[in-house]
Amino acid sequence: MFQLLLDVGPYCVCFYAVLVLAALVFLASQLWKMLQQLNQECRADIPPGCLGLPFIGETIQFMAAINSGKGFYDFVRVRSLRYGNCFKTNIFGQTQVFLSSTESAKIILNNDLGRFTKRYIKSIAELVGNQSLLCASQQHHKLLRGRLVNLFSTNSISLLVKQFDELIVHTLNGWGDGGTVIVLDEALQITFKAMCKMLLSLERGLELELLQEDVGHVCKAMLAFPLRLPWTRFYKGLQARKRIMSTLEKIISRRRRGLDAATDDFLQRLLVEEDNYCSDGLHRLTDAEIQDNILTMIIAGQDTTASAITWMVKYLGENEDVLDAIKAEQLHLLEKTSKKLFLTLDDLNEMPYASKVVKESLRMASVVPWFPRLVLQDCEIEGYKMKKGWTVNIDVRSIHLDPMVYSEPNNFNPSRFDDESKPYSFLAFGMGARTCLGMNMAKAMMLVFLHRLLTTYKWKVLDSDSSIDKWALFSRLSSGCPVHVTRL
Repeated sequence: MFQLLLDVGPYCVCFYAVLVLAALVFLASQLWKMLQQLNQECRADIPPGCLGLPFIGETIQFMAAINSGKGFYDFVRVRSLRYGNCFKTNIFGQTQVFLSSTESAKIILNNDLGRFTKRYIKSIAELVGNQSLLCASQQHHKLLRGRLVNLFSTNSISLLVKQFDELIVHTLNGWGDGGTVIVLDEALQITFKAMCKMLLSLERGLELELLQEDVGHVCKAMLAFPLRLPWTRFYKGLQARKRIMSTLEKIISRRRRGLDAATDDFLQRLLVEEDNYCSDGLHRLTDAEIQDNILTMIIAGQDTTASAITWMVKYLGENEDVLDAIKAEQLHLLEKTSKKLFLTLDDLNEMPYASKVVKESLRMASVVPWFPRLVLQDCEIEGYKMKKGWTVNIDVRSIHLDPMVYSEPNNFNPSRFDDESKPYSFLAFGMGARTCLGMNMAKAMMLVFLHRLLTTYKWKVLDSDSSIDKWALFSRLSSGCPVHVTRL
């Protein structure tokens, strides 16, 4: 060893010694910072919890929860039981605070003082795009929402009801009698076709099939570790996003050049509206903003709605009294609408009990289990200091299943909504300025599906397992809810 040091020379030895010393100094400084941070965060006015290992925090535990049959929310549930309604952790190098009270939800989602803005973990933001409503800053979100909200008008929803009903009738006719159906698979197909028809007038063909496959890759990559290696789920999701953006870019180009047949869909109305803004000298949406938000609406309209429909079918199949009550309502409505080919928006207003079934399904399933917000300035919530740069998360599932908020919260009881809910206790679509734009559309799709299913089939749930699909951002059944259907 001594001879080796002589061979490399004194200058090399000094160089290596300096490198080692520099590395030790760096590690010591990082350790000192970490100790200072831990000391500071043990104060009584800082949320309880554990920040885990240096740099990676509790990311390993978070990923382990994803790989378990209980789903990623189990990571939050376990810590909520340990620390209470407010706790901190560290995921992917970012301090995360979870809060599960209606008071916290009001402060954060109302955001009256502009202290918070929406923020998702890095993998989600890169997959849906930084021009998406999901990731936009407060001012950018206000601009985007102002452009998009008019496209979710009553007329648009009325048209969707007819189109969606037509799809449902066609799909249910193909189920036959006495067979087994995987509800989630069927719901994903129907909702994807409905969204693509409404947004882009895509109804069939290779372009639609490839788009559906790529959207599936993006959804599966949402919770993946953000490694850009060719064999990783995240990398495959990014590649799928590139192909989706290319497809949307081509469609927009064809529309602008007048090469597509005349259409009256979401994209066309948006392009016409933006041309009007341009002629008036106002800021117009860029193609990147349009593309990112078309992708966002496809994912939200397909994945969350299909998941909610699946949970609803499961809950009804397991609660006979509720099923009997809603079936009576829907068969009565069928008598009134039997001369119509398809349902109308007015018909949906004749479904008061079904609307409560939808709401109760959304409460119990909590398809979107939490809402993340970036802290823009130091503030205090529930007696705890929240620091600028942290992410605070409203724990929706915990609020929805809180026995102090809902009596017997684990029982499926639509009649609980006979009375008005406590403010900020029902958060399926969020609250405040960032309430889901497609809220009324999603409810309409669930009601149409419910009516056609109840008046066409009776069914039996074949798998009562409530395990969550481990790679799904939105809570959905890993079994897909297989049911045995019998035509009425």
